[in-house]
Amino acid sequence: MTPGDNGASTPEDDDPFGYLYADGQARGAQPPSGGYGYPNSVGRVRPVGERQYGQQPQYGQQTIPQQQGAYGQPSAHYQAPETMPGGAPPSGPRSAPPAPRRGGPNTKGLLIGAIAVVAAVVIGISVAMLNGNDDKKNGNQAGNTPSQSQSQGPSPSGSGSAATGSTRSDASALTPAGGVTKATDVKGASSSDGSYMTGLNQPGASLTWTVNAPSDGPYTVFVYYSVTGDDQSMSVNVNGTPFGSKLDLKNYRHAKDGDFANGWTHTYVWPTLKKGANTISVSCGSGDKCNALISNVSLKSGQVKKDA
Repeated sequence: MTPGDNGASTPEDDDPFGYLYADGQARGAQPPSGGYGYPNSVGRVRPVGERQYGQQPQYGQQTIPQQQGAYGQPSAHYQAPETMPGGAPPSGPRSAPPAPRRGGPNTKGLLIGAIAVVAAVVIGISVAMLNGNDDKKNGNQAGNTPSQSQSQGPSPSGSGSAATGSTRSDASALTPAGGVTKATDVKGASSSDGSYMTGLNQPGASLTWTVNAPSDGPYTVFVYYSVTGDDQSMSVNVNGTPFGSKLDLKNYRHAKDGDFANGWTHTYVWPTLKKGANTISVSCGSGDKCNALISNVSLKSGQVKKDA
């Protein structure tokens, strides 16, 4: 053997890539056929999915490939991790909880509310009727003692009903005393001839009225007057007995001092009279303020607030 030729079976002859070089081609090296480019490699072409890892096909027996599930679908032997003990929760999106069921109208609650409203209305009507009966009873019941005097503004409310058996007289027809005289200078008097009684603003001055009561019981005496500036008040006597309070003569019209034409209004008291003749007097007593003009008086049966 010479150094330039090592024989036909030298290791370099086994070079699988000898066919790529010039000297290898000179020695007749050929590219491999049927393999993968490596010596002694065997190229076996198998259908896709035929090879089974961990199994050895038996000789002479055809290996049937395992049926794979469709893409995105688990195989028949797949078991979800969440079904295993201690498995992980599912990673996919959770389904939304069902929406709360909307029930129908609460008919029971509506029925209870309607009953409560009706009960409140019935109770309110009952209370109003009871109060009205009490007021009517108190307004028409005769008292054993004289009632307090009542004053009425220029626009009477008419909360009491007008009673029958009324008697109306001009002040000029009453019996004057203590310097009281008749006059007609001031306009607006409610008397039949426009006259009024003046001179009441002095001690002892009085007007006395004699009336016939159809029966024993309470009555209303209306007095029509005019005042200016400050409120006034005078004493009342019934059958010679002082009445329980003064006759209020308030300046309801807010007439300026001396402007009697704009001060006309009326007031009233509720005395208890006996059947037959009764004397009622209005006088300027001690401590009274009597700067007033009186045009006429009126008597009505019962305790009322409106002279109609």
